[in-house]
Formats: sequence, structure tokens, C-alpha cells
Amino acid sequence: MAEITAAMVGQLRAKTDAPMMECKKALVEADGNIEKAEEILRVRLGTKASKASERVTAEGVITAYVNGNKGALVEVNCETDFVTTNEDFVKLADTCAKLVAENNPADVEALSALSDGGKTVEEIRTELVGRIGENMSVRRFVRYETTAKLAYYLHNKRIGVMVEFDGADDQVGRDVAMHIAAMKPVALSSDGVPAELIERERSVALQKANEDAVKAEAEGKKPQSADILAKRIEGSVQKYLREVSLLNQPFVKNDKQSVEQMLKETNTTVKSFTMFVVGEGLEKREDNFAAEVAAQVAAAQQA
Repeated sequence: MAEITAAMVGQLRAKTDAPMMECKKALVEADGNIEKAEEILRVRLGTKASKASERVTAEGVITAYVNGNKGALVEVNCETDFVTTNEDFVKLADTCAKLVAENNPADVEALSALSDGGKTVEEIRTELVGRIGENMSVRRFVRYETTAKLAYYLHNKRIGVMVEFDGADDQVGRDVAMHIAAMKPVALSSDGVPAELIERERSVALQKANEDAVKAEAEGKKPQSADILAKRIEGSVQKYLREVSLLNQPFVKNDKQSVEQMLKETNTTVKSFTMFVVGEGLEKREDNFAAEVAAQVAAAQQA
């Protein structure tokens, strides 16, 4: 059997960027043949990517790209927040945003088939999964192509906002995007708030009114009339609508005026916006980190 030196391991790692232990195992299996070991790693890393694909990806990054009147907001997920700072992982996300904006893919599957630098997004993703040993997935994207202007704001790449607007001052667009990231409106105006959210808020207000009525009765107080209760419930709903609609919210950089007032003052109109929050709606994996490290150490010792 050929002697496997540190230099050989280093050479294979430089060619494949695979973990050192994986490189050593491949070289042992290939009896020191670098080219054969590289082929073994390609197969092995591809297999690892396949196994990893079953694991939940609820961490990740939001990234954005704007070029003239085209823009895109993309979420790319991974399993742990450690990977979110990996240069190649972030590069994959940035590449996806640019490809979406410039090529207008119909869905994530179409995006995955697009090429960058001679490799498809799916090939880049699979190689990266194999190299890092953690599942990754392109979750969603939104694309803009408009006659208006585009601005975006990224907060630690955990929250991403893109705004479509008309106005002379580009900074206003960026300020609105930052405001949305901070205040998280669900619609541009109260008219755009989804009906199911309004009904949920109305149900909460009704339950609260009923609880208060029961408490008042127990204390011997006169119950409120049906009209007063109805007005109270409707007041709660209207308050909620003001809180979650962008134009009605106090502007984050000057809470003495609403966003609508600020926009009128700067002669700006917001046409639409999109906000992504990493992992929103996904079930996050809960691991025992100490147990995981212990298991890895035990496996290394056994090897």
C-alpha cells in the first residue's frame, strides 16, 4: 500500500476543497493515486449531498441584486448559522440573485438549471453541500422589472426588503426599505391587509371583550351594551390595521410623522414591496450541540 503523506492530502484538498479526513480516506482507497482519489471524492461528496438533502434548512441568508430597472430578492437556506458566514455559501446566494434578475426563471427549479461560470446553480449547490457536509437549498425568490425605481435593504442578511417606488431622491427608497425591515408591515395600506389576518384580529378582540364582560359581571358591574362592544371590537381592528400597514406606520427615522406623510413631503410614491425573513415559517432543527460534538469526537477516535 502506498504511503499517504501530508503533502498528498494537501494537494488533494487544494484540488477539491474537501475536508482533510475525507481526502485522506480517498487517497487510502485509491492507493495514493491523486486522480482516482479525486474521482472517489466526487462520488462520495455527491452521495453526501444526497443524504443531506433530507435535513431541514431553516437558517440561511437573504441577498439582493439590482441592475437598472431589474432586481431580485432571494433566500438561500442551510442547516446552521455557522454556514451563513461561509464565503462560498454567500457567493452562491449572490449568484442566484443576479441570475434571477437577469434571466427571469419561472421557479426555483428553473433557477437551479441556470449556469454561472460553466456550472449550473444545482451543480454549485451540490458540490458545496458535499464539501461542507450540510444541506443547502434555494427556498424562494421574487423578481422585479419595472419602469419605476428599485431600492433594497439587508439587515445582517437575515431580513431583506426590496421596494419599488417613484421619486427623485433614491435615499428615500432605501429609507423605506430600512423602515420595512424594522417595522415589518404586512401590506402597503390597510386595504391590502389579508382578510384572514383581519378576521384573526377581530376574533382576538371578541374573545377579549367576552372575558372582560365575564369579569365585569363577576364584580357586579353593569355589562356594556352590544353597540359599545361592537365599536370596541372594531376599534381594536382599526388599530391593528394602522399598525401593520406601511403608510399608516410612524416613520422609523422620525416618529412624529407617518410614512405616508414623509412620502408626500418628499414627493415619493411606493408602488410595492417584498420582505423576506430567513427561515420564516420553517421548523428549525433543535440539536443538542454538546452531544453532537461528543459524537463527532468519538467517531474521529474510532476512525
